[in-house]
Amino acid sequence: MPAMQLKHRPADKQENAAVAVRDESDSKTEEPSKGGLKRRDYDKELERLHVELVKLQQWVVHKGLKVCIVFEGRDGAGKGGTIKAITERVSPRVFRVIALPAPSDREKSQMYFQRYLPHLPAAGEVVIFDRSWYNRAGVERVMGFCTEEMVHGFLRGVPLVERAILDSGVILLKYWLEVSPEEQTRRLEGRIHDQRKIWKLSPMDLKSYGRWNDYSRARDEMFAATDTEFAPWHVARSDDKRRARLNIISHFLSQVPYHEVHHEKVKLPKRGKINGPREPAHPVRYIEEKY
Repeated sequence: MPAMQLKHRPADKQENAAVAVRDESDSKTEEPSKGGLKRRDYDKELERLHVELVKLQQWVVHKGLKVCIVFEGRDGAGKGGTIKAITERVSPRVFRVIALPAPSDREKSQMYFQRYLPHLPAAGEVVIFDRSWYNRAGVERVMGFCTEEMVHGFLRGVPLVERAILDSGVILLKYWLEVSPEEQTRRLEGRIHDQRKIWKLSPMDLKSYGRWNDYSRARDEMFAATDTEFAPWHVARSDDKRRARLNIISHFLSQVPYHEVHHEKVKLPKRGKINGPREPAHPVRYIEEKY
């Protein structure tokens, strides 16, 4: 089947089209999302979950836990937005996001899992993979970057590697974001018509867009081989981005037992009297204040 192409609309229609396309960054309006969840309700619940994520973060550091989260899904499924929702109120020194580029020639010659292992969490860390070793079962397979023999070898080896990861004390969670073909199209078109998001639309995205059925078959075979009792896949419907983010964060919090770490109440100490000029003594170069 020939690959479908995402085409630019005529220039005089782009402004109206950009309004019609759902905003992938989820602009802060009061309009309800597809599932009827209003922005103010989403923000209120997300704020509550952010408080719990901070408590979890403190517990992870306090107990030296090691947590690894894997996010997979088609282009436009909402992985990036979900990861941003998880990490926007926690410390990047504790919650580390890993999004590896294409492998170098040297990495291509290594054992496949080798480039991912150094990024696994140490004590007191939560590592989030924005795509992971499962690239081999998805994009590499569908786009022909590896042989079927390599894929089958990978699928046989994944349960063994993940068993070893768990045996080392890592809490491993795997999420697949499931998006419909119609919603994927809307989101990819949104990247074309929004200059803030055009960088998200790569030539690889366009090439893979028409291979929906191939990705579905690859997904199903990946699930069959790697959805184990000790490291299961958790699937989230992501057509409604707001609900998907809240559901995933809530599920994540339920999978890592934690308690609030109590600290002494913080109080600012008294500051001595400030003498002399408030401005720097050195002739500094202030930026132009346009706003």
